[in-house]
Formats: sequence, structure tokens, C-alpha cells
Amino acid sequence: MTDFSADEHGSDVDEPDFTVNLDAETAEDMRGIGRRVAHIVHGGDVILLSGPLGAGKTTFAQGLGSGLGITAPIVSPTFTIARQLNGRFHDGTAAKLIHVDAYRLGSTAYLPGEDVNSRLLDELESLGLDEELEDPSEDSVVLMEWGEQMAVALASTRLVIAIDRPEALSVGRGDNSAQTDDELSSDGVRTVSITGVGSGWVTRVRRLTIEGAEKTDV
Repeated sequence: MTDFSADEHGSDVDEPDFTVNLDAETAEDMRGIGRRVAHIVHGGDVILLSGPLGAGKTTFAQGLGSGLGITAPIVSPTFTIARQLNGRFHDGTAAKLIHVDAYRLGSTAYLPGEDVNSRLLDELESLGLDEELEDPSEDSVVLMEWGEQMAVALASTRLVIAIDRPEALSVGRGDNSAQTDDELSSDGVRTVSITGVGSGWVTRVRRLTIEGAEKTDV
């Protein structure tokens, strides 16, 4: 079963941020939430996805990909930093999912006078991702894992998804690059906080509450 709560916040009276909290007890619940989110995204969207190792980020991404009609396997993009996967939106138009792992971006080895924002933008540009993140093409959806560190460098409009798992089950990622499997591990309810930031997201995120608290699949 997946429960939800909703919260409206922010200083923008016309378009405040809006958050929906969903609980996922199983891997299939998590994939179901991903499929539901796929129903509210469209071309040009940027999604920031965060959570500790084993929280289920890749499991969520698999559900999102399934909802976008992507048949290729979705795995952690850690070693490739970014992968492009082709699918379709629900209206039948072509969709391109750009799946990015930002964990290794924005290191602390800054040049004198260089700020975080400049460093991140430089790294994105070197990877050819700066234009997709700042101005996504009409058929693309950018899904960036460990994306909270990139928020300053991104456009003001985005969907922020944070997955929290019980503290007793948390596993630190640490410096072990071999730890790349972020499919949902162990038992325990995960809380998925989905926040629409900026113009147009409030109405779309509200649909996640309308479509039913006990049904993750739509």
C-alpha cells in the first residue's frame, strides 16, 4: 500500500512549491511511483533525484522508464555519468530520457576565486550536458541522480524527488566506487517526497494525489 500526504510551501504566491509524500513498502511500489510520475512529465522537464545508497533511486528510475515506454534496461549510470534512452510519452510522441549520475560532479578542488556554480557549469559543459540541463529539448526529460548538489546550476523550474529510507537500513555510499547497485534493498517503508518547483508543476504534482493513495500504477 502507498500512502500520501501533501504540502504547499514557498514564497511565490502565484506558484508556490507543492510537495506530495508517498510511502513505498516494496520495490514494486517504488516502480509504481516512477510510473505515476511518468504520467505527469513532458518534454523539457528536469528531475532531480536523491537518496542514500539502497533507498531505491534506480528502482524508481526503472518505473519512470517503464512509464515512458522504454524497453532498454535501466541501471545506475555511475560509470558512464550519463545515458540516453528512447521511449514515448503518453500522447505517443517520441521521448528521450537522459539519465545522469551527478555524484562525481562538483568536487571541492576549486580554483582560486571559483565558486560552486561556476565549477558545476564547467563540468556540465565538458560533458556536453549543460545545454540539456539549462534548456532541455522538447522531446527530452533529464533525470539526474544525486541531483541536489546541482540545484543552483539548474533552471528554476524542476521536479525534485527525495527518497528517504529508515535510518537503521541506511548504507553510506562512501568512497567505494564499486557500490553502484542502488536498486531498493532490504525491507522497510521508503518515503518519496515529490516537490514541484516553479511554473506549471503544482497542477501536475497535484495529480499524484488525485490518482489515488493506494494505487501506484496508473
